This record gives sequence, structure tokens and C-alpha cells, in this order.
Amino acid sequence: MRIDRCYCFKQTFDELCQRAAETGSQTLEELQAHVQFGERCKLCHPYIRRSLRTGETAFSEILTEDQSGTKLP
Repeated sequence: MRIDRCYCFKQTFDELCQRAAETGSQTLEELQAHVQFGERCKLCHPYIRRSLRTGETAFSEILTEDQSGTKLP
């Protein structure tokens, strides 16, 4: 399985990383000030955090923790 987008808002992680670079956003919250994503199910949050940290934009593993180590529902 390829995980590469916020499915609720149809934003790819690649697009979101590009927008982060354009706006200087370094965190998910900073990026959300510029583009709408991750406000419904929030399952993309750990992927976006990793994307912003590493530049990865496609994943094959399911991430079940956010940056702080908190388990997601």
C-alpha cells in the first residue's frame, strides 16, 4: 500500500512539502495556517510530521504514533 496524501482534503505529501518550503513552515501547525489539510480524521498527521522532518513523501508502512510518541486512535 502506498500512503502519499491527506485523503480527506486530497493534498499529496509532496504538494504539502512544497508549500512548506514556499512558506517556511516547519511544523504541521504552521503549514495548516497556509493550506487546508488534516482537519478531519487526522490520520495524515504522523506522515506529514515525518515528511516535514525528512523530506519523505510516500510511505509503505502505517504510522501509529505522532511525533510525541502518543498512540493514535
